[in-house]
Amino acid sequence: MSVEVNNESSAPAVDEEELARLGRYLLDSLYVHPEADLSIILVDEDAIEKLHIEWMDLPGPTDVLSFPMDELRPGTAGRLTPAGVLGDIVLCPQVAARQARDAGHGTDEELLLLTTHGVLHLLGYDHAEPEEEKEMFGLQRRLLSAYLGKQAPKETRS
Repeated sequence: MSVEVNNESSAPAVDEEELARLGRYLLDSLYVHPEADLSIILVDEDAIEKLHIEWMDLPGPTDVLSFPMDELRPGTAGRLTPAGVLGDIVLCPQVAARQARDAGHGTDEELLLLTTHGVLHLLGYDHAEPEEEKEMFGLQRRLLSAYLGKQAPKETRS
């Protein structure tokens, strides 16, 4: 599977390889076809604010946006998703840094949390309704905890 990470932000300290490893782990854990493609893009606040307004009609910068392409859904151990383009996740390290500070953990952990959140959105998960939120945030916590091999960082609202 192809996970491409592009840091177009002014945040040079982002561990791009760690984000790519997490992306591969998540796709494998959710039984996404090994030929699926995922793109993770890091941008500054101005860029994510423009996307937030254009695509969500909401003002201000946000932490993560997900842009699904082939509308893939999680597979199962017996049946992988079809091959395809999962889509793009856009992260804003500056917003992530503020949220991390407020939650009491590091920016790197927050970016891992937001990447997990973004991948789940690409695979059709949502949190608009209480039951959806319970399912998505529970899965997010389990996946990230398993990847980190420890307690996952506290969730932020995305």
